Amino acid sequence: MRSTIRACLLARALAIPGLLAFAGALVAHDGDDAYRLLELDGYKVKWGDQELGVGASVSYAFADRALRFDDARNCRELAPIKGLADQNLSMETLTRETAAAFQVWERSAGLSFHQVSDAREADIVVGAQGRPRGRAFANVSYAPDPQDGVRAIDQALVCLNPEQEWKVGFDGDKDVYDIRYTLIHEIGHAIGLDHPGPSGQVMAFRYTEAFDELQPGDLRGVRRLYGYGSDDLARRDAGDDASR
Repeated sequence: MRSTIRACLLARALAIPGLLAFAGALVAHDGDDAYRLLELDGYKVKWGDQELGVGASVSYAFADRALRFDDARNCRELAPIKGLADQNLSMETLTRETAAAFQVWERSAGLSFHQVSDAREADIVVGAQGRPRGRAFANVSYAPDPQDGVRAIDQALVCLNPEQEWKVGFDGDKDVYDIRYTLIHEIGHAIGLDHPGPSGQVMAFRYTEAFDELQPGDLRGVRRLYGYGSDDLARRDAGDDASR
């Protein structure tokens, strides 16, 4: 049986009662490096081995046809991603920005992402919303048989509103969301992170143009789930060598 979460990126002034009331959500601590891991039905969730700090390889694909996920609370109906590209983004731009969003997480933790052509075979499916609402949502479902308080993520969906205007880059206009920043946030949910609060991290629930990279809390959270990335380990080794 699958369980789902409600996970959306909100505008500055938008508030939804109970948005942060995820059952059993885990808060590491307050401060500039605060993070929160998703807990669904009392269990943390992650890709790969059901052990915190262990990396994973995850595939993703764009929806190229109408897809329906009856068990999903969010993104139940996915439309082809080209519906988003038809607005003010070319498919080439959307593909590039999506890959860049995955790379932000990949180079920060023990994760690797690879694109596949068939959405039916992908771990994470990215598409346009079949029934447009809000800005963007994620949906996470998990496999049965928890182990040491962790369930393996079975599938994740990311859906974006094709009726909203999107942009590439920050320009100070917070009414139009940067597509890469939005995708980084939603992918964070898709790999097991929750909102730590309203601001200060990419995973916070308020859209901001104050930073375009992961913040200390984002890094602490994803590394707790998947460990350090190869780039971080290489830099550590280089620093160790230089200090000898």
